[in-house]
Amino acid sequence: MAKKLISIIVPAYNETDCVDELARRLTLIFEAETKYDFECVIIENGSIDDTFEKLVAINAKDSRFKILQLARNFRMDGGLTAGLSVIKGDACVLMTADLQDPPELIPDFLRLWEQGYENVYGVVTERQGTGAIRTFNSKAFYVLANALTDGRVTKNASDFRLVDKKVYESVRSMEERNRFVRGLFSWVGFKSIGVPMVRPPRHGGVSNAHTFKVLDLAFKGIFAHSYKPIKLISILGFALTAFAALFIIWTIIAALTLGVPFSGYGTILCTMLLGFGVVTLLLGVIGEYVALIYEEVKARPNFIVSNKVGF
Repeated sequence: MAKKLISIIVPAYNETDCVDELARRLTLIFEAETKYDFECVIIENGSIDDTFEKLVAINAKDSRFKILQLARNFRMDGGLTAGLSVIKGDACVLMTADLQDPPELIPDFLRLWEQGYENVYGVVTERQGTGAIRTFNSKAFYVLANALTDGRVTKNASDFRLVDKKVYESVRSMEERNRFVRGLFSWVGFKSIGVPMVRPPRHGGVSNAHTFKVLDLAFKGIFAHSYKPIKLISILGFALTAFAALFIIWTIIAALTLGVPFSGYGTILCTMLLGFGVVTLLLGVIGEYVALIYEEVKARPNFIVSNKVGF
């Protein structure tokens, strides 16, 4: 019988210090898991260093490593989407090129897949070599996203995962432009299980996950998978209206019984500023949804391929 094929998708952006070690450690996994065939699709995501040249050299030594070069940087989710578009494996592993997703966990993922699990994902229990701000942002995002999406975005779930073919084909069939791949795999369901993992420091290079980029991705992930923020506008509007009505009634009663102690200029000014602040915040939430709709209406592709090596 033909061996089952395991496809591995690895976006790489300016990872010249990591790709050789990545290929070495993946090769060890390929050699150990002899009952499977492997292919590794590395998406060169618009790097400005010599990542692509190193990947071409890796492909020349081992044809199991295939290179998909994108026309520019389409960020992590664009790279993952590009990889999903070309694979044919019976199962697929998604991971990062900086080796913060340890390849040595892939055999554990495979054993759970063999037991019938269709979506096996890493759950980060500890982030080594990560600053306090990034750690706080990650924890806050997962708490908020989990609450607003009714638990569909699992707390501390990683992009590092193994999924069955029917799972990645379900995600691949979705044509939305504002893609939060981690959320899409949670949304489709299937039999899932988390595997605790410690996320080690980067093997080399500098992280491109800067605070504002991470926050932008977090907001897109929440807004693309939850309508609760926009529903909260009506609830907040009703609450403010009720509070204002009660305050007006109290003011009238106080004026009739106690008189007016002072002119009230400060109170009026503060109330106006608070009102304008709340309205601006609510308009910002609406604006985020309008921006998502705008991206969907333009229907531009999630990635553009400029070169293929090894296909």
